[in-house]
Amino acid sequence: MPIYVKFSHIIFPFTDSHLHYMETGNDTGISEFLLMGFSEEPELQPLIFGTFLSMYLITVFGNLLIILTISSDSQLHTPMYFFLANLSFVDICFTSTTVPKMLWNIQTQSKVITYADYCITQMFYFILFTGLDMFLLTVMAYDRFVAICHPLHYMVIMNPRLCGLLVLGSWVLSALHSLLESLMVLPLSFCTVLEIPHFFCELNQMIQLACSDTFLNNMVVYFLAMLLAGGPFIGILYSYYKIVSSIRGISSAQGKYKAFSTCVSHLSVVSLFFCTSLGVYLSSAATQSSHSSAVASVMYTVVTPMLNPFIYSLKNRDIKGALMRFSEIPAKKWVIVLG
Repeated sequence: MPIYVKFSHIIFPFTDSHLHYMETGNDTGISEFLLMGFSEEPELQPLIFGTFLSMYLITVFGNLLIILTISSDSQLHTPMYFFLANLSFVDICFTSTTVPKMLWNIQTQSKVITYADYCITQMFYFILFTGLDMFLLTVMAYDRFVAICHPLHYMVIMNPRLCGLLVLGSWVLSALHSLLESLMVLPLSFCTVLEIPHFFCELNQMIQLACSDTFLNNMVVYFLAMLLAGGPFIGILYSYYKIVSSIRGISSAQGKYKAFSTCVSHLSVVSLFFCTSLGVYLSSAATQSSHSSAVASVMYTVVTPMLNPFIYSLKNRDIKGALMRFSEIPAKKWVIVLG
């Protein structure tokens, strides 16, 4: 039998099973959310579980292989591959923020995610690693700009100290942004049993479900999105504008091809990340469908980190050579042991 609970002259019907989500009084304290995921059909759960588990394992092992290859090959100890190793590490963390919890919920047949202990933490790390992806891609674009437009001064400009500061600055800016967004969600109150139509605690979904005033939250989200996403995007566009202008000035076709080939992998990753991210927000704004937004979010939260190792492996001659040398190391060890 439904029980009716009254808040500020508005009556909400709840069953007995729903009461543990709420506390009596003027303010409500939500202890748990429900992540609705992609589908509630029981027969689809094994397919979803298998698909995302496969993509997650490919992402982790692919990016881990890139990190190990770069760290073990002295020929790849350059600024370009230093940034790539950091990007691979961030991609592993980025995917690990959302997918394992979703897989656990499917396996246990539970949609519950605790608000204070897990949901806010998940949101913090998701924003952190999203920002790091954007900043590192921007830093890598600057690295390519210096390499092509100022080749004689490349090692002087891109010295180890500057490379370390660029990565550290990316972490600091992303952490401050994530901390601000997360702290601004904490004071929000939620008046009903909350079902998040997503597979993780996404910031915009949390703000939309709040029953308190979210004007300041929305303004901060939009302002920081313009600043921290628009800024890197403009920086990348400017870097490639200068790169293209410099390449056009090269007289030989072979020289043009060689210069541009060093940018193909990075340009592919940038296009994939920003196009899928932009597509998610444009589609969600056009359809106003949270389910469609959740499906579209898979592209930049899961698919893009999974494809990055393949893009760099297939389109980069240095990485392919290093992978071949790295794969030969265990074989040589076995020869030594057996010999």
